[in-house]
Amino acid sequence: MLMRTVRNFFGRSPFLRAPWRALFSLFVLLPFHVHAQDAPKYSNEFLAIGVGARALGMGYAYTSACSDVTAGYWNPAGLLGVRGDLQIGAMHSEYFAGIAKYDYIGAAKKIDSVSTIGITYLRFGVDNIPNTTDLIDNNGNVDYDRITSFSATDNAVLITYARKLGIPGLRVGGNVKVIYRHVGDFAKAWGFGLDGGLQYDKDRWRFAAVARDITTTFTAWSYSLDQTTIETFAATGNELPENSTELTLPRLALGVAREFRFGSKVTLLGELDLENTFDGKRNTLLATSTWSADPRIGLEVGYAGVVFVRAGMNNMQYVKDIDNKERLNVQPNIGVGLRIKSVMIDYALTDIGDASVALYSNVFSLRFDIFKKGPS
Repeated sequence: MLMRTVRNFFGRSPFLRAPWRALFSLFVLLPFHVHAQDAPKYSNEFLAIGVGARALGMGYAYTSACSDVTAGYWNPAGLLGVRGDLQIGAMHSEYFAGIAKYDYIGAAKKIDSVSTIGITYLRFGVDNIPNTTDLIDNNGNVDYDRITSFSATDNAVLITYARKLGIPGLRVGGNVKVIYRHVGDFAKAWGFGLDGGLQYDKDRWRFAAVARDITTTFTAWSYSLDQTTIETFAATGNELPENSTELTLPRLALGVAREFRFGSKVTLLGELDLENTFDGKRNTLLATSTWSADPRIGLEVGYAGVVFVRAGMNNMQYVKDIDNKERLNVQPNIGVGLRIKSVMIDYALTDIGDASVALYSNVFSLRFDIFKKGPS
């Protein structure tokens, strides 16, 4: 029904090409039927894209290893590992041949020797989407001057607090997140949720757990349609959207990491993570009727704390080939990093060989350490 609306509503316009119609369907029309889905589910999927080229190069296996400003996203407890008095991180990536853009910026500041605070901002959006609602005037004439544009964006702000506890090696942290999604002047949504995480060090082992949306994050949608849009929905046989609420189920990430040293300069970091969901059987490597687990494996080799080479695997799924034979499909990732004094430059090449339907490939990110009196 929704795609028929798109074809009927916009298909006559030569200005609105196929990629734009697909994106309009994805970002605009799908939320209009949220009210028909009453059961809790996993939503706000833009928060699952990931931040930081180091983590993506390691195949998302990062809940234990994270110890920088990106921990505000991966595991709040890891924020205690930031270098300097203030650390700033940023990332930009583009999808759909540059049509959609994903941006991240974060900052973390030490309060004292046992606590750190941070803030993270995420934006995924498509800008300058043509709105051809008024393309044809009342006399049936096509007037391209009547075309306007709008943006469809998903935004989130995460406020993080992390603290060491009295137990040696144990750190805990939490996020308060505020979500704002909007589609031009047609629809908007506000959401709120909580995340919690911990890390525990034992010798060179590090164990971690992150509970996302632990209170079941809710996102409330409201709609404001002009008369032209209302008439179009009526003419194409579609129901008008109603104000509604999405409920996002909790998910649990578990991780274990181990660091090895070879001589005085070479290090090897390995991590294994399990992303656990509880909405029924999914197409993951491990799954039951009520629980699914997505394994992630990451490696990082470092030299003198300056140069880093990374590799990882994730998105392990069973797929059927042209002969209807089932096989295991894996998404490989690689990456490199370079530290120049207080600046960290990371690059990741993900979805090598288009092994999955992932929406990203080349990712760059930066981190800056700011010291009051210079690094010690």
